[in-house]
Amino acid sequence: MFYLVRTPLAVTRMLYPKRLWAMPATEKKIYLTFDDGPHPDATPWVLDKLREYAAHATFFCIGKNVAQYPGIYKRILAEGHTTGNHTYHHFNGRKTADRSYFDDIIKAAGFIDSRLFRPPYGSMTSFQAKNLSGQPGYTIVMWSVLSGDFDAAVTPETCFLNVQQATGNGSIVVFHDSEKAFAKMTYALENTLRYFSERGFRFTSLPVVPNP
Repeated sequence: MFYLVRTPLAVTRMLYPKRLWAMPATEKKIYLTFDDGPHPDATPWVLDKLREYAAHATFFCIGKNVAQYPGIYKRILAEGHTTGNHTYHHFNGRKTADRSYFDDIIKAAGFIDSRLFRPPYGSMTSFQAKNLSGQPGYTIVMWSVLSGDFDAAVTPETCFLNVQQATGNGSIVVFHDSEKAFAKMTYALENTLRYFSERGFRFTSLPVVPNP
């Protein structure tokens, strides 16, 4: 499986200027994000660990999972984190007809009150992106660092090293609060929180604009 741990920001910002790849690097802030939840085991573990470090994050939730675990979703919000739309069925935009893709996002929006959107797999067409960022005005959030916790070939230790070596001021870092990633994510996240906290970084959630 090929992917870049560190996103080449100069290139991606030039190619996709309307997508959010990183936050301003003026302060020692890191923006942790979690995709694919809520999950009955992974998400509560993440929330407990974030609370331990007084950290906040952004959860890009799958609509069907929010429908199945509404209590966990409410806990995410109650503890001061923000959320984003990750479609209802985790559709790959490049493999889904435009109308079906938009309908799936609209369905998820019935459960997720946020104008932040992250495409599953980071995959969507230019037409889909243009329509989402135009009307109804979603901010399409990508990332600057991939932990690799989704990759079966990567060890938990490597997941942490990926984050440790690629993260800096303003980085948007991707983890997954999912069954598949759980074992690797727990090791990598705990070490990430400890390592960067000891170096004076704060963990902050992305600002969110509610649905109108």
